[in-house]
Amino acid sequence: MDGYLGTISICHAKIHRATVTMARKDYKGSITIDADLVRAAGMVPHQYVNITNLDRGDFWRTYVMLGEPGSGIICLNGTAAWHFSPGEKIIILAETWVPYEKARMVRPKVVFVDDKNRITEIETHDLENETSTSERFTPKA
Repeated sequence: MDGYLGTISICHAKIHRATVTMARKDYKGSITIDADLVRAAGMVPHQYVNITNLDRGDFWRTYVMLGEPGSGIICLNGTAAWHFSPGEKIIILAETWVPYEKARMVRPKVVFVDDKNRITEIETHDLENETSTSERFTPKA
């Protein structure tokens, strides 16, 4: 196949500066995320995500579990709980694998949250046209 470049991994979703609400060392593993945040970002349960701890610089990879919608929960479970503590800020990145020639068709979303993990803004990026749109939200008290 002439010109075939294979598949690449591309970031398709990001939850930016979420606050860790719990860390459970006694659990088998994963990250529990408020289901509203998971859906807004376009992530799915059991999808692998990369997590960066902005306070300590730690990096972890695990899978998503749905938390109660509207709860604001961001809970690191199992071994990850040794690297993330309540109150710390994190970035959660989800990736997808796509054929190289279709990569520009991906529409990555960035979900911005406040200190209680309520959505304040969602950016959607159009890689094909190199543009982005933003929808702002006013969190309920």
